[in-house]
Amino acid sequence: MASPRAGHAPPGVDPEAFSWFQAVDADHSGYISVKELKQALVNSNWSTFNDETCLLMINMFDKTRSGRIDVYGFSALMRFIQQWKNLFQQYDRDQSGSISFSELQQAFSQMGYNLSPQFSQLLLSRYAQRSSNPSIQLDRFIQICMQLQSTTDAFREKDTGLVGNVRLSYEDFLTMVVTRMM
Repeated sequence: MASPRAGHAPPGVDPEAFSWFQAVDADHSGYISVKELKQALVNSNWSTFNDETCLLMINMFDKTRSGRIDVYGFSALMRFIQQWKNLFQQYDRDQSGSISFSELQQAFSQMGYNLSPQFSQLLLSRYAQRSSNPSIQLDRFIQICMQLQSTTDAFREKDTGLVGNVRLSYEDFLTMVVTRMM
């Protein structure tokens, strides 16, 4: 694809996203890599987004499976991130810039997930930075929600009776995980 470097945003691409794309495309290849995306995205505490979240998002918008996204994918990704940021801010009730345990529990409940406090605590201990009051930044919130949605979709494919239980062979389970998570 020829990259529309100078000038105006291509049709269907937000001019602001186009301008940012040009700034983020450090090697001027016309594509954004995981490394370039990571350099461009920051959490409210000024930490860069983690590699796993950047890779998940690149893969979501990478139509050619090349490990990078063009200006159209980048524009769609910016809309996607803005939607998640709006949701994050809605659940960040104390406006601390991060999601605490109680805020995470409430977010899951409002998103329709019936998860135990123990499971939320497990996610917090896995994804939060170590501290006396662990909380989750935007990048990890996006990652958790994307993975939760993906695994829930995989579970629902197997739970045809919508009873909340499935019977899987070990290989079926591994296939479900590998195809959804890696």
